[in-house]
Amino acid sequence: MLRKSLFLFLFFVLVFSAYGQSTDSAGVNKPLTFSTRQLYVPGVLMLAGLATNNLFKDQIKYKIVDQRNKHFPEFHTSLDNYLEYAAIPVAYGLDIFGVKSKNDFLNRTAILLKGEFFMYASVNILKFSTHQKRPDGSDYYSFPSGHSAQAFATATFLTEEYKERLPWMPYAAYTVAGSTGILRMANNRHYISDVLFGAGLGFLSMKIAYWTHQYKWGRKKQKLSYPVY
Repeated sequence: MLRKSLFLFLFFVLVFSAYGQSTDSAGVNKPLTFSTRQLYVPGVLMLAGLATNNLFKDQIKYKIVDQRNKHFPEFHTSLDNYLEYAAIPVAYGLDIFGVKSKNDFLNRTAILLKGEFFMYASVNILKFSTHQKRPDGSDYYSFPSGHSAQAFATATFLTEEYKERLPWMPYAAYTVAGSTGILRMANNRHYISDVLFGAGLGFLSMKIAYWTHQYKWGRKKQKLSYPVY
């Protein structure tokens, strides 16, 4: 299982980073360009998820679940179902209050949809291929956490669009995303390994959307002029 998970992780990183270059275009902000340093955060999160899932099960993965069941076994909240999407209305709502985003509506929407596609496809491929039981025993789609991936993908989207105008935005966005992952564990729906890997995967998915975006949406078509004979 460890070998299979590592192979999938390396596949996603190598394939997506190969396409991690964007071209600039007139009338839009400079696109986010790829650099290997930007793989550090998602890489550490995903490797930590793999390590706790395969190498430190008794010491970390199962230990946290045991402590949760011991101290607050009846805890349940649906807040995590809303927090995972919280960054999206904020990203679009700030425009209403005059706080402009980095990219125009069409381009940032295209980026968001692309990132959501990368995230959703990757999460579901891994859920079906790893086939791991949830801590509450409800099904076998525990790894990785889709809620965490969604929360960190949209937090990255919100951060990229507003971090230059609002320097505090990354702290707020990722605090909400991290809270989503904690609540998934508190609800006994995920192990910490699921949350860590999902967070890294969501972060990486949205970064890939920015790296690969060509910023062609909304561009005015140039009229071609031909010589008259």
